[in-house]
Formats: sequence, structure tokens, C-alpha cells
Amino acid sequence: SGASLMPAASSLSRRQLATSALLAPAALALSEGVLVGAGVAHAAEPASLPIYFGCGCFWHVQHEFVLTERKVLGRKDAELTARAGYAGGLRTGQDGKVCYHNLLRDSDYGKLGHAEAVALRIPPSKLPDFARLYFSLFVPYSFPGKTILERNDPQDAGPEYRSLLGLPGGVNSPLFGDIEAAAEGKWKLVEGKGNEPDTLLKRTVYVMDSDKFPFFPAEVYHQFHNDFKGPAYGREYNAIRDLLLTSGEIKPTGCPDMF
Repeated sequence: SGASLMPAASSLSRRQLATSALLAPAALALSEGVLVGAGVAHAAEPASLPIYFGCGCFWHVQHEFVLTERKVLGRKDAELTARAGYAGGLRTGQDGKVCYHNLLRDSDYGKLGHAEAVALRIPPSKLPDFARLYFSLFVPYSFPGKTILERNDPQDAGPEYRSLLGLPGGVNSPLFGDIEAAAEGKWKLVEGKGNEPDTLLKRTVYVMDSDKFPFFPAEVYHQFHNDFKGPAYGREYNAIRDLLLTSGEIKPTGCPDMF
């Protein structure tokens, strides 16, 4: 039989595995202050660069960027800026909302053309570290005669899981060279125009101008969530959500608090 893109760990989609028992009863908004970034004492320069990255399910991606914020920037839990959310679409729903799939069909991010992404704010000089981390999230799959790099959850297929990243100015940013260097010529970096199709098997990453295609934070229950594959990240990681909710760093979005 032919090789399969399905990782051995799971052949089920996140939607099949996720249950309402995992969800917190609130929804989230990322205040402008958080997206712009709170002051971080450990950073050698201001955390003045807002950026986002998407590569399949945002639960896994957020966890990896949290680890990198800690390692590269020395950030403590209260200083973490990585947030799960949505980006890359041309429209918003009622009242400017962008929401996860829900029974009320309220401002569904997929129908609005958005993909799952993780936003954070970093010092510009640290972009190479975070860009390298992003491209390392693509994992190898072996086929007869060749090996490809693809997101680690290809069973979640569709435009909602396409590969994209966003920074001010997009491909015209003076920092775009750092993205190209991190990609090492292994991906096609294509200027994003919004509402792009899935990138599965295309080895393509859409580069969005985040000034034109802003990031919309996901609901509270999606923040600091365990991935649906592999072991749980642990209660200490999950508790960051409550810490930042209590401090006001994350706030309700007005989206439904259930699938």
C-alpha cells in the first residue's frame, strides 16, 4: 500500500477528539496592550515586533512558542505573549468577531477565510530564533523515493490549517530576510492576499502583512490547551490561562464558549 500522511500517534481529527469537558466556560480577547506586548524585564530591547505563525492546530504551536519565549527571552508565565487565534481572512463576523466553529454559527473563522495561528510580541533581533522554531514545526514524512516536510497534524485538513505567518509589511518588511534565511529555501514564501487555500503537500507558507491582515485572539478555552496528540502538557502549563485571565491580560471575545 502507499505511504500515508497520517502520523502513527493518531488518525483522528482534533474535532473528533475534543470534547466539551475540556473547555473553560469563558471566551477571550487579547487586549491591544498584550498584542503590542507588555514590557519584559529580561529582554535586551523592547518587544516591539508583533508577529504570528500558523502551522496546523494552534494548541501545539502555542506550546512550542511558549517554550521558546521562556528559553530565548527568559519570560516568566505572567510575561508570556503567545496567544492562540485566527488570521489571514478577508472578513470578520458581526461586531468584528472571529470565532471558533460553534453551534450558533456565529462568526465562524473558517467561513470567514481565516486560519489558526499563534501571535506573540518579540524584540526584532530575536526574530531569527522564532522563525527557525516555526520552520522546525514541520515534520518529515517518508514516501518511496522521497521525504517531504509537512505540518504534524495533516489529518486536520482545510484552509483553516494552512501554513502562514504575519509581520508588519509582510514580504516588504525589512525583516523579511530573516524569514527567508530561516526557511533555507525549503519552502515557497508567497505573499498572502487573504482567504488562501490549504497548503497541504504544497510546501508553501503564505506571508501576510499583519497591518492588513490582523490577528484575532481565540476564545479563552483555546489558550494554553493540551494538544490532541501525545501526552498532556501538564497542569502548570494549563494554569497559565487562569493566571492571565485573572490579571486581565486575556479577556472575553464575545464568541460562544463551546464548539
